[in-house]
Amino acid sequence: MHFKTTARTLAVLLPLTLAAGQAVAQEKLKVAIGQINNWENQAPTLGQDAGIFKKYNLELENTGTAGAGETIQAVISGGADIGAGVGVAGVMRAFSKGAPVRILAPAFTGTGDLYWYVKADSPLKTLKDATDKHTIAYSTNGSSSNNIVVAFTDELGAKAKPTATGGPPSTLTQVMSGQIDIGWAAPPFGLREINEGKIRIIAKGSDVPSLRGQTVRALIVNADTLKNRPEVIAKFMEAYRESADWMYTDPKAIEMYSVKIKQTPELIKQSIKDFQPQETMQTDEMKDLDGIVKDAVKLKFLDKPLTKEQLTELIRTPPRKQ
Repeated sequence: MHFKTTARTLAVLLPLTLAAGQAVAQEKLKVAIGQINNWENQAPTLGQDAGIFKKYNLELENTGTAGAGETIQAVISGGADIGAGVGVAGVMRAFSKGAPVRILAPAFTGTGDLYWYVKADSPLKTLKDATDKHTIAYSTNGSSSNNIVVAFTDELGAKAKPTATGGPPSTLTQVMSGQIDIGWAAPPFGLREINEGKIRIIAKGSDVPSLRGQTVRALIVNADTLKNRPEVIAKFMEAYRESADWMYTDPKAIEMYSVKIKQTPELIKQSIKDFQPQETMQTDEMKDLDGIVKDAVKLKFLDKPLTKEQLTELIRTPPRKQ
């Protein structure tokens, strides 16, 4: 009788135990992040550190890349499920060639967060002072900095030779050593050097009229991951949006970021106020989509405009839960 009672008890408890284990099991996602230390790319990293993604039973494996080109390749190959900080024009180019990549959501709208600078003693005062003997930096092919540099040439008549230099730290080294004439950066990186008079800003991404109101960077997802794990990707977007909102409402986010990048909270607050206000990180709508496609063709990222059907297939942003 005791044996039968024990067996019946186990028969009841075992499924409950398994169910509880399954309930807390965390889904894993690999996330490739171009310029992983930039403020606008912090939702996956700070959000995970703050425990927000854990609330959604998600565990992220966040990996930094040299820029959008490397990020796109990681997502296309399946080495990453999701990519962050990717130039929209570069994604469109990859998609138009049949790459298994989709836009999951807008990540940054506008171009005011990127700037171009020279050493303090450089004779260059504006982009127009540069000749074809000078060099101007961008991160990697397909990045938003690449897109802006091309637009500098096309819309502003800049003549400096575009040169891929990787992230802001390596770019600063190349500028200060004289290898590159005009560097690029995203605040708060470089603000200390600007305040100390070591470098001077000579151009901002917002100087390009056509790009000011456009969504220039996006979250991307591997097409097979989206097809095979739609519920997990939907949870990722919920957690991402909560993390992005938290970054602008909880002072702890700035404190954590300050420790992470070894900059003062005051400098970070200055950067957010002047370059990265909350509305730039909206995740609901690809702003000025017609302009994005038009400029992607004009700047030779696309051979021809994407059709309405192609755009519907490419852009897969889930609606925000009320």
